[in-house]
Amino acid sequence: MRFREKISNLLDNLRLLTKPSIKMAAITAVAASAIIFSNGPMALAETPKFITVYYVYLNDTYIGIVSDKEVINQLITEKSKEVKNSYKNVDLQLGSQITYISERVFHSTANDKDTIDNLEKSIQLQAETAAITIDGKPVVYLDSQDTAEQVVKNLELKFVTEDQLKEIEARKASTTPLAPLKENETRLLDVRLSKKVSIEETRISPDKIVTADQAINFLQKGTIEEKKYKVQDGDVLGSIANNHGLTLAQLLVLNPGLTEDSVLKPDQEVNITVPKPYVEVIVEKEINQKEAIPYQNEVVNDASLPKGESREKQQGSNGIQSVTFNLTLQNGIAVKKEITTKKVLEAPINHIVIKGTKVIPSRGEGSFSWPAVGGYISSQMGYRWGKMHKGIDIARPSSYAIKAADNGIVVSAGWDGSYGNKIVIDHQNGYRTVYGHLSTIEIGVGQTVAKGSTIGVMGATGDATGVHLHFEVYKNGALKNPAGYLRR
Repeated sequence: MRFREKISNLLDNLRLLTKPSIKMAAITAVAASAIIFSNGPMALAETPKFITVYYVYLNDTYIGIVSDKEVINQLITEKSKEVKNSYKNVDLQLGSQITYISERVFHSTANDKDTIDNLEKSIQLQAETAAITIDGKPVVYLDSQDTAEQVVKNLELKFVTEDQLKEIEARKASTTPLAPLKENETRLLDVRLSKKVSIEETRISPDKIVTADQAINFLQKGTIEEKKYKVQDGDVLGSIANNHGLTLAQLLVLNPGLTEDSVLKPDQEVNITVPKPYVEVIVEKEINQKEAIPYQNEVVNDASLPKGESREKQQGSNGIQSVTFNLTLQNGIAVKKEITTKKVLEAPINHIVIKGTKVIPSRGEGSFSWPAVGGYISSQMGYRWGKMHKGIDIARPSSYAIKAADNGIVVSAGWDGSYGNKIVIDHQNGYRTVYGHLSTIEIGVGQTVAKGSTIGVMGATGDATGVHLHFEVYKNGALKNPAGYLRR
């Protein structure tokens, strides 16, 4: 029994050594020496039995000791099955390197449970994935190369059809030059992505893998989940947009069901996601279409026609032209239009108007100047104090002189009840103007007056509460609002 005690003590001392290979050599040498130089013969039945244990390292970091490698293999198998249930179409690999150093010992130092617990906290499983990279930077991960390729294709199919894509591929492969477009024909020239997109195989944690739909949404908007705002009492679309860095127009685009007049309800959700695409689809089209050529308005002066009169000499009509142009769209929005050819099919016909320039002192020019020297409209036309106010009132001028609004002949000049001193001018072109409440009248009936000439002085005669001019306009006998005719 003394021999066994010696061996045990030696083994305890040797376990202080750090390298398993040194320990194994020392143990073997000591054991052999003990057997050879013992004080007495040892029976074969008492020869110690060696046990093999395994030191486990994860990426050169010590984890623990196990009694059998199968303990670790079983943990990895179970972990793989667990992940496989969530990610069925991926090929899983161990993301960390596990190494073993074996040691033969008399007494097992293995602790399978603690080692498994330690390893389970640190072990990583990685999936063989296909990364969509944009300008060399991985952006989104898919379960396979095929899925990634389909995502890229589906991005393009948001804006073109499958047949159009095939047509472009066939055209690029052909050396035959393009034929001129037919009338009203549209031809797709190219579909491409705005940035360099490639697909690379890589290993990544399975929880970073997304579905094809999520990948498309992410690439188009810069996010997988849209941000929602819950409407509060008192919210309006304008304030929601402003508070989240959006214009009202942008907010309405993000929420197709809403309009400027929509009434919001508390707790209603509004999409406030500001899209920041990682990549955009550029579509180039060649288009031929007919377009109108707008006709021009032409004015011809006629000295024999009284000033203020005009007549149409020729009706105008638009022309027609065939236009071929290249149109570039980015995510469906036109960003560039370049006309390549134009062909006039039908020339436009100008609209020609004859305009009179002959000045006749007794005939109006057809436009009215301000009938006072400065001042402002103190009362508009309309119902006032229970009756119709037939014109406008002009008050507080810089001078009390009253001016003729246009050339004409005086047909009335004198007292007229509530108007007080009143002047009526016939402009000999269908218009008449009325001037009321004058303090004095400086022209007479039958007199020809020129536009802008003084005809009287502003006053407060008749039913007037203060000094002002009452001014009326009639066209072919019908009362008109002077505010729509006067030019200052």
